[in-house]
Amino acid sequence: MASLPRERVTVSSPFTNTGIDLCGPFYIKYKKQRKGIFNKVYVAIFVCFSIRAVHLEILTDLTSDALIATFKRFFARRGICATIFSDNATNFVGANSELRKFYQPFIKLPDNLASYLVSHSISWKFLPPRSPNFGGLWEAVVKSFKHHLKRTVGNLKLTIEEFLTVVNQIEGVLNSRPLIPLSSDPNDFSTLTPGHFLIGRPISSIPEPQLVNVPNNRLSSWQKVQKVNQIIWQKWSRDYLNNLQQRGKWKFQKNNIEKGSLVLLKDDNLPICSWSMGRIHEVIPGKDGKVRVVLVKTANGIFKRSISNVCLLPVNTT
Repeated sequence: MASLPRERVTVSSPFTNTGIDLCGPFYIKYKKQRKGIFNKVYVAIFVCFSIRAVHLEILTDLTSDALIATFKRFFARRGICATIFSDNATNFVGANSELRKFYQPFIKLPDNLASYLVSHSISWKFLPPRSPNFGGLWEAVVKSFKHHLKRTVGNLKLTIEEFLTVVNQIEGVLNSRPLIPLSSDPNDFSTLTPGHFLIGRPISSIPEPQLVNVPNNRLSSWQKVQKVNQIIWQKWSRDYLNNLQQRGKWKFQKNNIEKGSLVLLKDDNLPICSWSMGRIHEVIPGKDGKVRVVLVKTANGIFKRSISNVCLLPVNTT
């Protein structure tokens, strides 16, 4: 496994570096509607890289204007981002027409969307093609969102107000999920959550006064405990970002793939008994010298692929 991206381990304000993904469609109805044609809506999922906080927005269609309006609502509530990350649209090549239309704005940013991002000094970065595993941070949030939505709504058709209420409540649930313990005390069950970074306390907690700067002789025993907890979570919130790199089980070493090697390309859309072959045209090493992305030369041209989408064939030693 590669080291985490620099944006994942850099101390920054919430949503400075954000990943975005879209899911849907979901169907809503007009108020008091019992039959007829239901309307489609989609959900844009924003995930903060540093604290894993979640922000959910609703889109009524898949046009660039709707996407710009979504960004405006997001920036008005969470602040302007520095960098936005998203999947590459070619992850969905060969899927149905709905998914192709779904990610059309991401294949080539429309002029109005590109000019909007440039005017706010926002950079948009795409993952390598056919590599959804690179975006596991927001793929996990999409799975959690659908999990809660399915078990809350089921097959019911909600109005736009009801659907918006459910989506916001799911956002609160995701922002209250525990990240790390606040202390090593065996009798303390409090944890650090994304809500601590967003509002200074857990999402579901009752507001409490700040006691950090109050002298101990003016506090009751219960308030002294609360003061200690406030100091602890502030310390852990700083240490949390510094400990993200400790992933010992993923430090398995493998040899780098070499230029000129013959590889088999993984493609779920090939006919039976068809095999897509290519040669490694160029390797793209990471900052640690490990190769995880390559340029593959095929009969149809040169394409960028992650090494998880290529199978290296055994070398003929004769």
